[in-house]
Amino acid sequence: MMRWVRRLYVGLIYLFLYLPLAVMVVYSFNASRFSMAWKGATLDWYVKLLGNTGLMQAAAHSLLIAMVSATISSLLGTFIAMALHRWRFPSRKVIHTSLFVMMMSPDIVIGISLLVLFMAMSLPLGFWTLLMAHVTLCVPFVAITVHSRLLGFDRHVVEAARDLGAGEYEVFRHVVLPMVFPAVLAGWFMSFTLSIDDVIISFFTTGPTFEVLPLRIYSMVRLGLKPEVNALCAIMILVTAAAVFLSQRLLKEKP
Repeated sequence: MMRWVRRLYVGLIYLFLYLPLAVMVVYSFNASRFSMAWKGATLDWYVKLLGNTGLMQAAAHSLLIAMVSATISSLLGTFIAMALHRWRFPSRKVIHTSLFVMMMSPDIVIGISLLVLFMAMSLPLGFWTLLMAHVTLCVPFVAITVHSRLLGFDRHVVEAARDLGAGEYEVFRHVVLPMVFPAVLAGWFMSFTLSIDDVIISFFTTGPTFEVLPLRIYSMVRLGLKPEVNALCAIMILVTAAAVFLSQRLLKEKP
């Protein structure tokens, strides 16, 4: 009896979480353009997405920002994680705590604070300000992910490599990096997902010359819900789910 209760409880949770997404994906194939009534299945809305120049440009901007910010965040986050793990210095705990503070801070607070900073520095809002904002958003997630991997790292392996005559570079390249690389790659996919899905921080830190896909979707929805929006969101769900799946698979790999 308790087994069925647990299954029902888990089923209701998944239904609550994923039913809206499933409904949106189903209606992305609806042939009706101006009503929610089902009038047959079609792929026309997906085909029309390719002919929408504005959407394709915004999608290209989002992919560019997501890939560049994920790469920079992975490098910076990995260096921070290795510094926290290897060296003991007075502000180590403060830096470690500040990473969690950044992760838990509301996006609107981060967005407004970055906007004030950019305005104080007289920086024009566009590609570079958005890139810096997304790197700021993603670095703590990468650092915590890689640091968690390093906590399970066997220091005796490094000591054995040094006893065999390996220098610092050889130890890092042939011992440390192969063990933490799955976490680094998982952090990259996580950063890519955070960047490509972000709305709030992008709203405050980008300008009219560099529009990204989430803001483009937001502006389209304000004028009415169109089937193209459903189709576009369905594609974004697929991309996000693939990135999350890959990151989780990488994190499960044993060092």
